[in-house]
Formats: sequence, C-alpha cells, structure tokens
Amino acid sequence: MVRIGTSGWVYPHWRERFYPLSLPTRQWLSFYAQHFDTVEVNNSFYRLPKRETFEQWRKETPDNFVFAVKGSRFITHMKKLKEVSEALVRFFSAVDGLGEKLAVVLWQLPPNLKADAERLDAFFRILSRHCAHAVEFRHPSWWQDEGVLKVLERHEVAHCVPIAPPFPKELAHMVTAPLVYLRFHGWNGLYAGFFPDDELAWWAEQITNWQKQGLTVFAYFNNDVNAYAVVNAKTLKAMVAQLTLTEKFHEPK
Repeated sequence: MVRIGTSGWVYPHWRERFYPLSLPTRQWLSFYAQHFDTVEVNNSFYRLPKRETFEQWRKETPDNFVFAVKGSRFITHMKKLKEVSEALVRFFSAVDGLGEKLAVVLWQLPPNLKADAERLDAFFRILSRHCAHAVEFRHPSWWQDEGVLKVLERHEVAHCVPIAPPFPKELAHMVTAPLVYLRFHGWNGLYAGFFPDDELAWWAEQITNWQKQGLTVFAYFNNDVNAYAVVNAKTLKAMVAQLTLTEKFHEPK
C-alpha cells in the first residue's frame, strides 16, 4: 500500500492555490481528503491538540483516510527520549482520538542529539504498539552507527528518509521495517522549492519497487511554500499509479 500526502493542511497561503477562496477553514480537511488519503499532523510537535480535536478529524475524513502524527517535541527535544513514560501516556491519550485512523507516529530527533543506540532502544521498549512508528534523525552520527540500525530492525521501527539537498539519496536504502517513511522537505531549500518531475520519477520507481516487496510506503511533502507540496504530491501519486498499472499490464497471465 502506498499513501502520499502533505505535511499539514492548514496553510493560509494555500487559499486560492488549493482551497477555494470561499471555503471556510473548518472545511479544509474535508476538502483535502477529497484529493489525498493521508496527511501528516505537524502541529502536534509544537502543541498537542485535545483528544476532542483528533476525534473531530476522524469524523471529518473518509473511512479509508489515515493520519501520521508527529511526536511531541517535549518528548524528543526537551526530554531527549529519557524519562518520558508519563509524557507518552498524555500524548497517546489525545492522539488515540483518531481511533483506527492513526497509522503511524513520527519521532523527529533534535539535530544536536548524537547517536545513542541504548537510549533509542530503551525508548522503543516503552512505546505503544497499536500503531506503527518511524524515527527521523537529524545528526549524521545516527546513520553511521550499525547498532542504531539493529535497534530499528529489532523493534520494526521505520527509518524516516529525509529528502532535501543536504541529505544523500543513499539514505533511501536504509529500510528497517515493513514500513517506509519519506519526508520531502524541499528541493532547493528546506520547506521550499519545487521538486522537478525527473526527481519525482526517480522516487516513484523506488516506491514501486518497495511496493513489489510488500512494503507499505508513506510519503509526505513538507515544501508548503506556494502550495508546492500539493502539486508535487499529486504528481508523485499519478506517477506511482501509472507505474503500478504498467506493471500489472505486463504481468504474465
């Protein structure tokens, strides 16, 4: 299964570029869900919405719609994954308002936190397993530590592939779980820039290959400037659909 969407959906500058001018903000999620079957909730990183808010989002979206939710920065950046049992209870007591539509939680680590396989392992041991998990590293030492990869594989936590100029494409080969998680941060800068079609075509081929291996793929575009994320996400969706259709057409009967 392949799920492609954007990181967040409440951007005032998307009005007219994506949302109709007359559409009230409260209807934006329902409109978004007519175009995509998943979204990554970003504001949960800064301030955790109430459970009632998550419940409302669940009601406003179709049955086949799912959410990825970014973990609280209190857990990842302030506590740095240590002594967070109570914080995790608070986090999931709200997020679980999504019910079965909670697909995956993304834990983004701070750029000043260096590789620590034992710390990561201890954190994964206390995570709830009623949804999938992915982790996004920012310090390069995490990618150079084989112990870290073993921890990810043992707990079946996905390595989030960050896609932007500073990050090498080789990171796409680090598949550590039945889930592949991609974050398209920007083409010529973080949260900005328009991904060209040839770049998206490369990723479409990778996604199709993962799909053939039986892996689930989540991909989110974070380049919200000028609603580039929406256009790029739609293009990638179309490319993957076309490749999948071509593969099926050429399958022996």
